[in-house]
Amino acid sequence: MRWLLGALIVLQLAGCEQPPDSPYQPGFGKQPANNTRVYVVGILPQHNPQRLTELYEPILEHIGAAIPGVHFKLEASRDYDDFEQKLYGGHFDFAMPNPYQTVLALKHGYHIFGKMGDDENFRGIVLVRKDSGIRNVSDLKGKKIAYPARTALASAMMPQYYLHTHGIDVNRDVENFYVGSQESAIMSVFRADVAAGATWPPPWQAFSAEHPEMASQLEVKWQTESLMSNGWVARKDVPPALTGQFAAALFGLHASEQGKQMLARLPLSRFEPASDKSYAPVRAYLETFSRTVRPVER
Repeated sequence: MRWLLGALIVLQLAGCEQPPDSPYQPGFGKQPANNTRVYVVGILPQHNPQRLTELYEPILEHIGAAIPGVHFKLEASRDYDDFEQKLYGGHFDFAMPNPYQTVLALKHGYHIFGKMGDDENFRGIVLVRKDSGIRNVSDLKGKKIAYPARTALASAMMPQYYLHTHGIDVNRDVENFYVGSQESAIMSVFRADVAAGATWPPPWQAFSAEHPEMASQLEVKWQTESLMSNGWVARKDVPPALTGQFAAALFGLHASEQGKQMLARLPLSRFEPASDKSYAPVRAYLETFSRTVRPVER
């Protein structure tokens, strides 16, 4: 019966998760009342669009309730490429990119005003099946590895740098597959489509809580050092007073029971202030990665 339960769960996930090449058109949040100024908010696609909306739309509604006359509309993206095209094209008024995208957004008319807390959780983890026989990093040579996207810092670049520092040439010794989302990377390992998959703690924790039977067949084999977590950016033409109000409501979530419940679903303890200068360590990391592993825009 255990194998049957696992198969049913896989089918259920397949039905709700959008594959990278899906024709899905991103959805939008609830429609605002007439005469309300609408601001578009983008969140990096660390989950499929439906899941992302379930997690972040209540937060935006909470923030909007504290600021009269405006509505913050969540716009989901198909994948990392879609999100980045919108971000670098100035489509979003507010956005929460990963640290790599946050740094690049500064070149495209944005400034940093905040970030996710819990930096100790912003690290890459490498998952394998418990029955895979993989014991050492060298066992990955000649094998396939899944990542959400080439530009996923915690769940692609940081694991690749870890492998590089442990004797693996990620450009020659392994086959790299960029599968579109954190859930897809995890599921690729569960289905044994790949020998290992990279993600980061929050998606793995969420997957483990929602699918304990499947998660019990996987293990975190290696993890990287931590780095600055995802940033919050605002386009420079957004009124500073509005950005300040948005930030105050965002940073105050952990002070109320309702806000704590929203954060716990991410899972996250708080959002916190940050500035352009805060991400200097990320710029330094990207320079090292680009020089030693594979070139990336910086």
